[in-house]
Amino acid sequence: MGQATNNDTPRIRAAQASDAPAVAALVNSFAARNIMLPRSEEQVLAALDRFVIAEIDGELVGCGSLIALTPALAEIRSLAVAVGQQGSGLGGVIVSALLVMARELGYDQVCALTLRPAFFERQGFEIVDRWGLTPKIWQECVFCPKFHHCDETAMLMNISEPAAAGHDPRPLSWRVNGGLPVFRLLPTT
Repeated sequence: MGQATNNDTPRIRAAQASDAPAVAALVNSFAARNIMLPRSEEQVLAALDRFVIAEIDGELVGCGSLIALTPALAEIRSLAVAVGQQGSGLGGVIVSALLVMARELGYDQVCALTLRPAFFERQGFEIVDRWGLTPKIWQECVFCPKFHHCDETAMLMNISEPAAAGHDPRPLSWRVNGGLPVFRLLPTT
């Protein structure tokens, strides 16, 4: 009694269209408590090829997605683990699957904005200035009602081989021009 059986072992797999309602319901159960942003079934379906699912006995108990922000930077989004499975290590297993996906797709870095920075630090991420994640800020954060009072921590992991000069956790775009971001001026009309 109390020992895990094979039926208790989570299976990680690619998401299918039939998973969209359960994924949206799981994510939105946390969004209702302001823990993450909501996702509609349509949003889940639009990113279906970048979602992984954790299931036990055919029941969805976790999910996560990997969304491209730039050709070199992807974001872990919609990482959710059912309340009954939290603390079991399942979140780390999902993150590991997403990092494998990111490497296979050729990304150099993976980021996340989170209310649980200690969890991501245990996975190997480092805290960075959220303004350094400009693609994330201007693609999604700008539409968030908490934009001006964001309580999330920006996390970043370099997944490509580090440069010979050493490890630098800042986004790649911040590693030029003396550490300042490079902005391109657009011609005025």
